[in-house]
Amino acid sequence: MKNMKKNVGLWIDHRKAVIVAVSGKGEETSVIESKAEKQPGRFDGVRSTTSYESQKVQADGRQDIKFSDKLNVYYDEVISILRGAESILLFGPGEAKGELKKRLENDHLDNLIQAVETVDHMTDRQVAAKVREYYS
Repeated sequence: MKNMKKNVGLWIDHRKAVIVAVSGKGEETSVIESKAEKQPGRFDGVRSTTSYESQKVQADGRQDIKFSDKLNVYYDEVISILRGAESILLFGPGEAKGELKKRLENDHLDNLIQAVETVDHMTDRQVAAKVREYYS
């Protein structure tokens, strides 16, 4: 049996990616959580007992390097799912979609990108609906 045509829509930011693949068989949604955090960990509702001075981020950029290393792992994981796609709709609120687009260009997959759109945060269902509508 011949491979089904697979159109993929991807909503992405630095925290998570929602990937919706639409084919003749229906649709499949995958969610990838990034483990990248820009600020050193703080739990919601927990107040630090450390002095303000010692909470300042290291000036040597180690935090940034760790962040971009984790982003690279995250983007690699997203790209591995996109490899089977015939076309890609890329959208999201911030810089992540542009960063991913550059990575796709480096992997020679940028010819699959149909459109890049800036949209706000969306629920997984809203993402799926947008992708369905785009490819219908």
